[in-house]
Amino acid sequence: MGNDLNSLSMKELKELQSQVAKAIAEFEERRKRQALAELEEKAKAMGFSLAELTGAVKTRKRSPSVAKYANPADKSDTWSGRGRKPRWFSEALAKGKKPQDMAI
Repeated sequence: MGNDLNSLSMKELKELQSQVAKAIAEFEERRKRQALAELEEKAKAMGFSLAELTGAVKTRKRSPSVAKYANPADKSDTWSGRGRKPRWFSEALAKGKKPQDMAI
């Protein structure tokens, strides 16, 4: 094989070098995927996800939002001010009310 390399041009050697580097990277990536699949399978067999065990997925526990606005027609109908505006809030704004008027 040494003689074969000596007979190659610089361009051919660089191309071969590029192909070898690509093959090495692909080999390492295949090994990583295989190891990950085996670990996920083992975690699943034990009743967990791999993300749960590694802490990769952070589950945020939010406290319930505090209501900031109440429907003028029904005070039990409230909105925290987060997310999509309720229809009653939008309609009240269209009629000239201000958010402060509906604040709890």
